[in-house]
Amino acid sequence: MGDEKKGRALGVGGIFFRSKDPAKLGEWYAEHLGFEVEAWGETRGSSFSPLEMPRGSFTVWSAFEAATEYFGASGQAYMINLVVDDLDAALANAEAGGASVLEEREEHDFGRFGWFVDPDGHRVELWEPPESK
Repeated sequence: MGDEKKGRALGVGGIFFRSKDPAKLGEWYAEHLGFEVEAWGETRGSSFSPLEMPRGSFTVWSAFEAATEYFGASGQAYMINLVVDDLDAALANAEAGGASVLEEREEHDFGRFGWFVDPDGHRVELWEPPESK
């Protein structure tokens, strides 16, 4: 225990970005994806407990090439990946709220993926991990 290296990252502590209307965007995510949004001073936010994540899910940190098209054609510098309990239902909820849902889906051993563009124009990736055995 005494030989453990100190000062290492233990996980992602937050995702911070600009919005034209943080309150309105927070309301959209609350209504269509079930976020529990709170006012935090001049910002709006939602916290997620690791204990509420599906068993076997995890948080990824991944740097992409500057010219990647994986984030869409918008030129955005980042993409948020949200863990969901039901990919199809979450995409339907986003679409019902006016989001542009992409037709593409991916299925892997580590889960299913789909994408939408939120009201601020951010491409968002949704991940439904496989059911735990």
